[in-house]
Amino acid sequence: MARVVVDVMLKPEILDPQGKAVQGALGRLGFEGVASVRQGKRFEIELAGPATPEAVAEIERVASTLLANPVIEDFTIHVESEVEV
Repeated sequence: MARVVVDVMLKPEILDPQGKAVQGALGRLGFEGVASVRQGKRFEIELAGPATPEAVAEIERVASTLLANPVIEDFTIHVESEVEV
């Protein structure tokens, strides 16, 4: 069994209004020194078996067709843990 994590973020050239709103709120709440905030999504996918190269490739296909919009978002995939059953 394995957990694969897909992190999805807006591409750097895409404006992030939610990140800007959080950045503004931080300043109003007294948090100093925050230069910028970008908002994203994290998906944790539990596999029924090990994180083989084929399984990770399938997760990459899932990420590019369902979890992320490749026009405006980038994503990264990493295996977080392998659990022996």
